[in-house]
Amino acid sequence: MCILLTAHAQHSDYCLIIAANRDEFYTRPSAAANWDDQSGILGGRDLECGGTWLGVNRFGAFSAITNIPKPAGVDAPRSRGLIVRDFLSGKASPSIFFSELAKRAHCYAGFNALAWNGNSLMWYSNQLKCSQKLPPGVYGLSNHLLDTPWPKVTRIKADFKTVNTLTGAALVDALFSSLANDRTEAETGSPDNERADKDLHDLTPIFIAGDSYGTRCSTVILVSHAGRLTLIERRFGPRKLFLGESKFEFELNHGPT
Repeated sequence: MCILLTAHAQHSDYCLIIAANRDEFYTRPSAAANWDDQSGILGGRDLECGGTWLGVNRFGAFSAITNIPKPAGVDAPRSRGLIVRDFLSGKASPSIFFSELAKRAHCYAGFNALAWNGNSLMWYSNQLKCSQKLPPGVYGLSNHLLDTPWPKVTRIKADFKTVNTLTGAALVDALFSSLANDRTEAETGSPDNERADKDLHDLTPIFIAGDSYGTRCSTVILVSHAGRLTLIERRFGPRKLFLGESKFEFELNHGPT
């Protein structure tokens, strides 16, 4: 039950703001956010299949995926995390990339994907089999379609609207505070009931503090109008045990051609 907030051209200082929680079983091996010299991607890494759930590159391009529990097809031989890697390591625009991705969408279990190249922000899901260019706005994404009004999605979008006049460290702190919300509320239709075994913590909070499954990391990304990118990742173990933080800041290269 991952969650991701995207604020596109909604702040006086930043053209893109991302606040995201990655939820996963603690037994799945993962690496902390860092630069991959071979691909030129900054992000965490799924050590089981080699992809990533969220990342950026030196041009400031951004991509992320969330899973949709029910697979799009019977045969899903390719890890969904490779979608993020493929976009960020290439030069295709979001529209061209998603057009090509649609041709092999059946190779993946159900997913949402976001891609941004500094100008165009697009969303694609192999459940709808079409892409959508997103105008400036605030968007929420969990493990269903874009802006599905699950309470946790509604909550994180409302949180942003109360803090979007903040900047710098104050904005970062406010976004992490929203991502740390582990309050459970009655919720209809949104929990991933097929995954939610009785021994797992309730999946309705923004931050899931479980024993075997939960929020593994929280990430905030700020891309400024001045061409500077900041990525901060905070990592957690079972029951919200804080494991560490990484911060990266760099000036963007000229946009990809």
